[in-house]
Amino acid sequence: MKRISLFLKRLTLSQQLFALIFFFVTFFAAFFFVYLNSKVDVVIQTKTFNDLMTTQEAIAGKLRNELPWNLYQLVGDSTITNIIIIDDQAYYLGDPDETIDTSSPRFQDMYKKAMLASYVPRTYTFHADRTYYSVVKVSENQVLISFTRSQYLESFKNDLVSSVIYLTVLVVSLFFFILLVWVAGLIHPLNQIRNYIDKVKNGLTPPDLKVNREDEIGELAEALVAMRKELLRQEQTKEDMIHNISHDLKTPIATIKSYGESIKDGIYPYDTLEKSVDVIIENAERLEKKVYSLLYLNRIEYLISQDGEGAITPMKDLVETVILNIKVIKPDIEIITDLDEKVCFDGLEEPWRVTIENIMDNALRYAKSKITITLHEQELSIANDGPNIEEDRLKVLFKPYEKGQQGKFGLGLSIVAKVVQANHYEVSGENTSDGVIFRIYKRKS
Repeated sequence: MKRISLFLKRLTLSQQLFALIFFFVTFFAAFFFVYLNSKVDVVIQTKTFNDLMTTQEAIAGKLRNELPWNLYQLVGDSTITNIIIIDDQAYYLGDPDETIDTSSPRFQDMYKKAMLASYVPRTYTFHADRTYYSVVKVSENQVLISFTRSQYLESFKNDLVSSVIYLTVLVVSLFFFILLVWVAGLIHPLNQIRNYIDKVKNGLTPPDLKVNREDEIGELAEALVAMRKELLRQEQTKEDMIHNISHDLKTPIATIKSYGESIKDGIYPYDTLEKSVDVIIENAERLEKKVYSLLYLNRIEYLISQDGEGAITPMKDLVETVILNIKVIKPDIEIITDLDEKVCFDGLEEPWRVTIENIMDNALRYAKSKITITLHEQELSIANDGPNIEEDRLKVLFKPYEKGQQGKFGLGLSIVAKVVQANHYEVSGENTSDGVIFRIYKRKS
């Protein structure tokens, strides 16, 4: 079974379609020539006996109430032969002057069966050589025998089977034609999508992917085009960021190098040795912070997935700790808090601390006079009264490698997004009437 399943998975849609057609053709052939053929015989036999007995019932009823010689012209169904036996003399209905040889073995057999019956009409049915008979006792001296010709039965069977086969073949052919058109309609756009992906994979510029469909395949094509555009945009943004980060790293490295060479030569660029060394330490810290941010951005999801299973963080104490550590940076900025007790977020404390610190760092950078922090059940918001953010930037605020205000490539909000998403929360930035607010809230399941 495993090999068959593997084989089927390797078939193309066209091969699957032709395999399906072969299966159905084989199935219907077996159905027609094995099952249907035997069922047709049963249907013919049942219908024939019903016709025989219906004809006999009508003729016998009139024979019991009227003179027989006035009824011989009422033959009934032309496919049925009726014989009336009166006082051991047999006649064909329809030709009262024609008698029948009553000494034949078959006639004697039917006659004996009829004579064994009681006065109450009773029917005996049997068939031989594809000829069906029905015998009924009409009265004490009258017996009615009806039978069909085998040629008619064979003709009826052939007509019935042919009609069923032709109708079924027509319906199945129409079905497969529709199926073929439908599969062809699937294969063409899928080939377009495959060629488009191959060109993108090989670094070539693919032609426009135009799939004139509004179903899932059309949506897939649109998603692929949108994905490629987004990847190109991110690639360009990443290149710009690497260029700017290189420039940002070059500045402290150049400062450290030039100050170190000057001190080695006995020259103090910043008046005294102590002040010059302080400049070197300050630039080294800047350099360390940038490198740490890059490493943390790349490792945050791994760290959370490895250590954060089942962990929770009391947010009120954490927010107060962050405020205590950073408010000395800009003591002129008022920090207003509204923090509920016993509010906990899923996840490790350290990533959440980095998240809050990064949002607070951004808020302190742009706030004019105050920052408002609100903590309620499953939601943390940090608002500042700084300038609004452009609407275009709001859409990409938390994406990595995006340029911030004043042309800077900060990684703080990218780290925020990583931590929040890894712990199954959402983060958003919105403009308000008097500034900007960042919200962290539980993701809806």
